[in-house]
Order: sequence, then structure tokens, then C-alpha cells
Amino acid sequence: MTDKTALTALPAGWTGGAPDAEALFAMAEAALAQLPDVFKPHIQDVVIEIEEFADDETLKSLDIEHPYDLTGLYEGRPLTERSIDQSGGMPDRVTLYRIPILVEWIEGGERLDWLVRHVLIHEIGHHFGFSDDDMHALEDMA
Repeated sequence: MTDKTALTALPAGWTGGAPDAEALFAMAEAALAQLPDVFKPHIQDVVIEIEEFADDETLKSLDIEHPYDLTGLYEGRPLTERSIDQSGGMPDRVTLYRIPILVEWIEGGERLDWLVRHVLIHEIGHHFGFSDDDMHALEDMA
């Protein structure tokens, strides 16, 4: 991959600073758009959010000691655990944590849009009740 190729993967107007929440959200939207059409109706109501870090309560609930160790989180009830009798409630949500993603990007050298896609697809996989192997296959399809 050339430097020119890497820059085309970043949002228009990127100036070389750390991509902000809006830029990561745009990358997440692009990744969702690349998912196979069969999945799209099932994720249209999933809310995607970008936050800097997970809060202390979230980290504690997941038994994670350091905020850099959590790049994304799915909150909701997987489709495999739902009943037709169910109604109401909050929408399912995927949160991507910007700073931990950026740290992983810097340390790993992977394209940032690919890393965002990887984290997002992993969390969307939880929405479908997928195993890690299923999630890897979905990522390969996207």
C-alpha cells in the first residue's frame, strides 16, 4: 500500500491530525454500507455512536481495567434471544471508542478505515448472536 492509497481511505478534508468522532462515524457508515444486503434490514435500527472512551461503570461491568482495552461495545438483546412478544425498550446500540481505536491504529499500522470496520463488524456480530468465527466470515464478506 502506498501513502497515497492510505490517504484516500481517510475522510475528505483530513489535515493530518487525529481523526475526530465525525470522521470515525463516516468510516463506520461506509463499513455498514458495504455489508451484504441480507443483513441491512436487521441493523437499520441499531444506533452507532462514537465516544472518546468507555466510562468507568462500563469498564467495571466488563471487568476491564484499562480504558484503552475497549475499542467497541454492543448493547442490546441479540436477535437470537428475542421473542415476537417483545416490544418497547431502548434501541440496540454499538459504541466505538475513538481514543482506543486510534491507539490500536498507531500501534498496529493497519488502515484506520479497516480497523473501524473490524471493530464495528465484531460488535454488529453480537447483535446477530454470532460466534467469533461467524464474525470473521462476515468481515471477509463485507
